Amino acid sequence: MTLYALAQRFVGEVRELPGASHSPFIQWCFESCGYGPETPDEVAWCSAFLNRLAWLQRLPRSKSAAARSWLTVGVPIARVDARVGDVVILSRGSGSQPGPEVTSDAPGHVGLFAGWGDVAQTQILLLGGNQGDAVSIAPFPAGRILGIRRLAV
Repeated sequence: MTLYALAQRFVGEVRELPGASHSPFIQWCFESCGYGPETPDEVAWCSAFLNRLAWLQRLPRSKSAAARSWLTVGVPIARVDARVGDVVILSRGSGSQPGPEVTSDAPGHVGLFAGWGDVAQTQILLLGGNQGDAVSIAPFPAGRILGIRRLAV
């Protein structure tokens, strides 16, 4: 089973719980990044989700809850060579954002390449965690791409 196929199994199945309750699965994902089991599911968990799945697949991983930490994992891939399942790292937030040379201490988002949202490739589709407080496939502006990495060749 590929990393992407494994991640697909969680679409619609894993989401943050409302109120003071927390998803045990998301908390388990945080443990793969060195966080304690009490970490609330409101903490950004896109990288934790990907780290746990990569760990299950015995693939390289960042071991960090910072999305930009994935910019140092695997092999860099050109946008035109992106395949389903490649790791995509995006900038996050409004205003001026640092580039891909900043791998920590800056906001980001990470998920798996699921395709292009349009023919002009202005939107990228990502399969990931913490997208609408759940594991989902969601569109993002392609202009936010900081890097694309392949974990297995």
